[in-house]
Amino acid sequence: MNYVIRQLEVRDIASVQAVAKESWHATYDGIIPLPIQDNFLNSAYSDEMMRRRMDFSNLFVVDFDKMIVGFANFSPVSDSGKVELGAIYLLPAYQGIGLGTALLTHGIDYLRGAREIYINVEKDNDIGKRFYQSKGFEVIEEFTENFDGHELQTIRMMLKLGN
Repeated sequence: MNYVIRQLEVRDIASVQAVAKESWHATYDGIIPLPIQDNFLNSAYSDEMMRRRMDFSNLFVVDFDKMIVGFANFSPVSDSGKVELGAIYLLPAYQGIGLGTALLTHGIDYLRGAREIYINVEKDNDIGKRFYQSKGFEVIEEFTENFDGHELQTIRMMLKLGN
């Protein structure tokens, strides 16, 4: 496979927005109503929010043959060694070939001092749950959240690192 994982650049923003939209629609079809997905995507992945992510978090993209096909967004490492993994998303055609694992590994390698990584996964997102469980994440909590007026069942998972 011919890919590079690197930090997000301004020129990548539109590509990341497209990946977010396509992967969200594929992942949450039948779980989150489309208008609620689009409302979230328009807000969370607006140009302004993408620039904020660049300034205040660690956002990596997968450049596969000169095309952005996925991304991962990690918080900075807290004083206690905790990191929030906000997202790993790949275009559906590029899932299952090791790019998600490569993004996760890259983030872990980059985030010196990280001892625990946390992620929230929608309970019905079976692909996401299986991916994180296969990487050693364990369920630590389940809760219901209000997502723009839609009730979601969320699982909080955590990965202990050997640092």
